[in-house]
Amino acid sequence: MARIMDTSVEAVKAAADFVEVVSARTQLRKVGARYTGRCPFHEERTPSFTVNAVDKLYYCFGCGAKGDLITFVRETEGLDFVESIEWLGERFRVPIEYEESSPGQDEARQRRERLFAVLDQAATFYERTLWDSQAGGMARDYLKGRRLGEDVCREFRLGLALGGMSLARKALEKGFTPEELSAAGLTRQRGDDYFQRRLLFPLADARGRVLGFQARRLHEDDPLPAKYVNTRESELFHKGSLVYGLDRSRAAIAKEDRACVVEGNTDVIALKQAGFEPVVACMGTALTEQQLKELGRLTKRLWLAFDGDAAGETATLRGMALAVQQGFDVKVVPLPPGVDPADDPKGFEAHLAAAEPYLVYRVRIEIDRADDRESAFRTVKELLDQASESPERQDAWRYANDKLGMTVQLRAGSASARAGAPASQRVLDASARLERNALAGVLAHDRLKPLLAELTEDHFYDPVHRRLRAHIVDGAPLDADAVGLLAELDARAVPEGIDDATGEELIWRLRERELRRELQHSDPSRTKELQEALQRLLERVATLS
Repeated sequence: MARIMDTSVEAVKAAADFVEVVSARTQLRKVGARYTGRCPFHEERTPSFTVNAVDKLYYCFGCGAKGDLITFVRETEGLDFVESIEWLGERFRVPIEYEESSPGQDEARQRRERLFAVLDQAATFYERTLWDSQAGGMARDYLKGRRLGEDVCREFRLGLALGGMSLARKALEKGFTPEELSAAGLTRQRGDDYFQRRLLFPLADARGRVLGFQARRLHEDDPLPAKYVNTRESELFHKGSLVYGLDRSRAAIAKEDRACVVEGNTDVIALKQAGFEPVVACMGTALTEQQLKELGRLTKRLWLAFDGDAAGETATLRGMALAVQQGFDVKVVPLPPGVDPADDPKGFEAHLAAAEPYLVYRVRIEIDRADDRESAFRTVKELLDQASESPERQDAWRYANDKLGMTVQLRAGSASARAGAPASQRVLDASARLERNALAGVLAHDRLKPLLAELTEDHFYDPVHRRLRAHIVDGAPLDADAVGLLAELDARAVPEGIDDATGEELIWRLRERELRRELQHSDPSRTKELQEALQRLLERVATLS
């Protein structure tokens, strides 16, 4: 992928309205020079989230979430850096320019943009057909029969394919080529529409860009036997990498730190209609590595709600095991055969409350489907021996012993911490606090920047503090750690009482610390010079009291 030009990155940052971006996730109120609200990264009743609209920084005093405009978009939208810049560019209409682009790269990028455009326009065409045409009556009746309201169906952009060449003709009139329609999976080899007389669910990536469609059969005389048909695999569409509904549930998943994975698209829509937000579908019954990667950007806690038959299939169990291997905390909600979440969306939370930890569920499944007790014993022992020591492992072990009527002797489980467990917060010593508070004072009071500029990087012992000083003084670029610290110190200065005079005193204290260090290690010939300098500094500090 070609690199985005620095000028484009800066143009996007300058054009983006940070308050508008944050307000899409939480309601903000202006308090003095800042904005405050409830944190979009954790549940809270008392607002502890603060936004610096000018410097485009945020910090939460409750959970410690912090960063700048780009960090916020990355965390809330589940995007990487390049995708975040492109997302902001699209939203605030800033053209993005790329470096070192060969003609071939430019052509490939333009082609992808054309394919995205034709797919989005196709979704709009199908939507209008469903809601505005007489021919859409049957599909609308089907949705009513599933108790899916028009508002939520419009939110998910459901549509209807009439068939023939109705879409192809419209797209050709708008200037798209037959090759582009075929590459986007919208037409068949002979040029007619790929989807014929079916209800369509647009399938989008995490950014909400339509990549393809899933089509449900409506007519008994449909020549295709499958109830659901997807866009064929293409340069944009890869079924195994898509998570249905993720573009509309990202905020809820990140905020609640959980995702419920169901089987069908209509399950997602029904649950969303009932007010249950953190839900997605896995485009089948087995989780893939790419789908887990997408979900893992937002949470490591998964509830899997499949019907009884699907939840016990080998492929589904393999997907569950893959999630556990990747550090997810997995719970399983096995529903009775023939029952899906859409049947009782308002009571769905009760099903989640009864969910089993993955290991307990897996042991139960293996025992139930084993040919005899001995084979069940071997399978269960292997499963439990591979698991890390945890309360879930003990619960599964007790269940197995009770069910098999014999004691499963286990190897000691791994005592290692679960992947993704938060590390203990580093305790700051007095020296590091001095450096941080001095930097916070400068951020709060512009008058102090020239004083900071008189200090060298040697006055700061922490490498991150050195980078932050260079940024404040010289505008040096920051890495992610320094950006987070910048946001935190920017927010903490005033609440912690670092006024103008205190900020100046802290800078002089850094000078004092360095002079005392020099006195300890300097040549004796400089001792008197340094002592005099220290005395002058202490007198200056005394005038600030």
